[in-house]
Amino acid sequence: MYFAFGGQRIHDIVDIATAIELIHTATLLHDDIIDGADTRRGKVSAYKKFGLKSTLVAGDFLFIKAFEFAGKFDETVVQWTADACTLLTEGEILQGHFNRNHLVTLEDYVEIVKRKTASLFHTGAKVGAYLAGADSSLVDETERYGLNMGIAFQMIDDILDVVGNADLLGKPTGMDLRDGNPALPIILAMNGGDKTVRTAFDCGQPTEDQIEAALIAMKTGPSIEEAKLLSKRYAQEALKSVKKLPPSTHRDGLKTLVQLIIDRDF
Repeated sequence: MYFAFGGQRIHDIVDIATAIELIHTATLLHDDIIDGADTRRGKVSAYKKFGLKSTLVAGDFLFIKAFEFAGKFDETVVQWTADACTLLTEGEILQGHFNRNHLVTLEDYVEIVKRKTASLFHTGAKVGAYLAGADSSLVDETERYGLNMGIAFQMIDDILDVVGNADLLGKPTGMDLRDGNPALPIILAMNGGDKTVRTAFDCGQPTEDQIEAALIAMKTGPSIEEAKLLSKRYAQEALKSVKKLPPSTHRDGLKTLVQLIIDRDF
């Protein structure tokens, strides 16, 4: 996004990109504590390998280092970075509220995803445009791009938790059911009256048989196709924003990025 608006100061964009990625990594460490996760990206999670205390402190350390990088910039960039952290926290709390709560709606899900996943996407996008000197209207457009791309990304991630290849994912499928996370295919299946999925989602500790039955129900039912259609709608909205940016190979790359998200292996 920085290059799409003619940005030249490479060190600046690398520093703020580093800050945002450190925030992202910190949230993953904390997420694994919250979820009690055994694996992360195909390897033993930090929580499993080093324990709660070390993983918690490591996450805190990364947050501190993130603001060491972000603090080099003006008030606007620092505030946007802080806002992203606030949204992430709100998303985590909201997701926890709907953990194993079959009353969760599609609207609730989108609000969770806007905060927990899409916040870093849209923050990165608009910071890149802002630092490159883009007009405020175009900065707003890049924020919409990141927001919609981030929502599409999470929707695809949820779909892959049902139909994906565990080796490619770096974690077993069915993790949302195991953890009680209100993921998109689960919500759509329950809205469609699927009792098998609701039973597994409601259960405090679903058995592997219950999880497997729920996964089969989602694979053979309409929820996966419905989820794919929803993700494509948000991706299309992201692409509409890209069209408003100045023509360049970098704008083409932003379009390709959206397509890569939608085309991730099923």
